[in-house]
Amino acid sequence: MNPIAIRYTLLWGIAIAGLIALGVYSRLADLELERSEFITGYTLFALMILLALFNARKKLAMVPLVRSAYWLAIHVVGGVAAVVLFFIHTGSIWPTGGYEQALALVFYLVSISGVLGYLIQRINPKRLVQTDFEIIYERIPAELAEIREKSEEEIRACTEETGSDTLARHYTETMSWFFRRPRFFFNNALGGNAGQHWLRNQYRSVNRYLNDNERAYLDRLNDLAEMKAKIDVHYACQSTMKYWLLVHLPLAAAVLGLMFWHVIVVNVYAI
Repeated sequence: MNPIAIRYTLLWGIAIAGLIALGVYSRLADLELERSEFITGYTLFALMILLALFNARKKLAMVPLVRSAYWLAIHVVGGVAAVVLFFIHTGSIWPTGGYEQALALVFYLVSISGVLGYLIQRINPKRLVQTDFEIIYERIPAELAEIREKSEEEIRACTEETGSDTLARHYTETMSWFFRRPRFFFNNALGGNAGQHWLRNQYRSVNRYLNDNERAYLDRLNDLAEMKAKIDVHYACQSTMKYWLLVHLPLAAAVLGLMFWHVIVVNVYAI
């Protein structure tokens, strides 16, 4: 068994054992007409604080703490355990009371964003490798501008050499839109292939009206378009990998704030 499997097996074992213990305790406490919400609630609050420490660990990468891979495993397993513990604590999927429902809504949102973020971090790097192309995210605007300039040079050269404006009109009416900025963002982010299908349709639609000289320029223009399509994939995948935390972290902070206030209110009423 490889180290990653051992790591997750150990953590899942601890999480499942802990959840079973808390579930049994909660059930027995209910049968004895005792309140188990304090133990499960404080456990959930402590677990959420532990999960929040993962972001702090990433910002302190230079400090020789536990390896980031172990923190990620703890975050993944702990996040799933937190959802189960939330159900144990509330006793239902959707609690009663306005404040509790607001807390539940934000909790579900941060959980969903965490799952999506984990999938993004696992899937997108593989998709980027499949493009057989590498580019730094910050270099994408300059690279797109260079490709657009080369495509326009090909169109001007074609018009001047062949004396025909067929390819130029096609470029102005359709292809200039594609070269202007990243396109098909959501389709690329979701793993679709709409950009390549669109390029093939555009190539076929104009190819029949061109002579051999013009087709040579069309082929070079299509090569530039395919390169640009690869950059569009990088832009979509790297953007989602870079910015999904802008959704997840504020939601996580909101959950911690709401939970902290919930703990205060519960203890005040208990007194």
